[in-house]
Amino acid sequence: MDSSDIVTQQSYSSQLNKFEENVLAFLAEQGLPTDSVLVSVNERVTVFKNIADVLSKIDDEQKPRSVYISKYVAAVASGLFDAALNYLWDETILELRKRVSQYDISYFYDNAVNSPEKRKNLNSEDDIVKVNDSELIEGGRKIGLISEIGYKHLDTIRYMRNWVSCAHPNQNEITGLQLISWLETCIREVISLPLSNGTIEIQKFLKNLKKNNISELDAKQIAGFFLDLTQEQTNNLASGLFGIYTRSDTTPQTRQNLHRLLPYLWDKVDEQARQQFGIKYGRFVANNDQLEARLALEFLEVVSGKSYIPETLLAAEIDTAIDNLLNAHLGWDNFSNEPPFAKALETLINDRGQVPLQIREKYVLGLVQVFVTNGNGISHNAETSYRSMIERFNTTQAVMAILSFNNTIMASKLQHNLCQKKYRELLQMMKLKVSAPAVKELIDEIENYKGPLHKLKEQSDFKRKVDNMRKIIWEGK
Repeated sequence: MDSSDIVTQQSYSSQLNKFEENVLAFLAEQGLPTDSVLVSVNERVTVFKNIADVLSKIDDEQKPRSVYISKYVAAVASGLFDAALNYLWDETILELRKRVSQYDISYFYDNAVNSPEKRKNLNSEDDIVKVNDSELIEGGRKIGLISEIGYKHLDTIRYMRNWVSCAHPNQNEITGLQLISWLETCIREVISLPLSNGTIEIQKFLKNLKKNNISELDAKQIAGFFLDLTQEQTNNLASGLFGIYTRSDTTPQTRQNLHRLLPYLWDKVDEQARQQFGIKYGRFVANNDQLEARLALEFLEVVSGKSYIPETLLAAEIDTAIDNLLNAHLGWDNFSNEPPFAKALETLINDRGQVPLQIREKYVLGLVQVFVTNGNGISHNAETSYRSMIERFNTTQAVMAILSFNNTIMASKLQHNLCQKKYRELLQMMKLKVSAPAVKELIDEIENYKGPLHKLKEQSDFKRKVDNMRKIIWEGK
């Protein structure tokens, strides 16, 4: 540290100490509490020592409209770190909403919102406020506005914002290093993040799809673009195109373009994602959405995918029940709101006695997500239902539950101690349901893994085993 840094640090400390003395004196005069109200000056100085370098990552055009960043700095100076975190999250959400709106709002809704009932009420940029924070960052990840690593960091900050900041009553402390690190993450992963080449190409593709007439020859040439997509990008693009095809305001020309393009993309969509298109058709039928059901059937006919239509409406009913449960789990006051939805799903499973193939993986992953909790506490009145359904898993479902660490949402949850504990508890329950030596060996390896559980999916050995087991699951049905 050179002499100028020392002088600057002493200046920060002197000014902040004087400011704090005046504030605390005023509080005392009014007979208000003064203990544990403000974060120590040393922690505030830590932020101010580093903030100039971090803020330099925001371009000059963007800074004048970053109001919540100004409030973040003011809250830091005041010693109100919980408020500072709240303002930082507000700035991040505001910027992400702008990016989504500028990208393709309909495509975003189609990927971010699972429920067709909720999706029907999302049409314009004004409706984006109806999308909760979890859906926003997950949808942003799916369409490429947020990287997978960025998603994991943002989900952690969202968790801290909900349970540590002034948005939720508590007495947890936040350090200066944490606060400045979160600011840097939000700036790097959202506020100043340039679009990836793949995301830009998908954006161009969507514009051309809706604007131009695509011939058979054009379609063959465009199909080369599909080869460069990852499996997840392929699945998400297919989901977005399904949404475009089934909307009433889609033009005949756009649908004709899709007729020519979809067969090339469908070959690259994985089995689990294909099942979901049949489920969506079933939900349209169950809800008596006749136009959407007709268009969904057309979509499946174009790709020769009618075999994915559920034999009964049971899959659609379970799909709706899972979405209702997950929405309650991700919302405010989830401990009170989860039990009735958990009981409704349990009753549905008990009455029908089986889980159709098309909804099997979503059912398992949904139950695992709510069972391992949101990291803050257990919804005890709902857990009885969760345990009852999990204990009825068959061997294939048990393997899916074990492999859930490979799911992006689950990987993010496994950053939290309580979620890690509940996942290990889940492994013990699944041990009783599997007999294959390879699966038992995988459980032992997970239990003995010394690194952070949320990074388990990044390990090459585990990746290979997950891929092999998933092939067995879907090839064997």
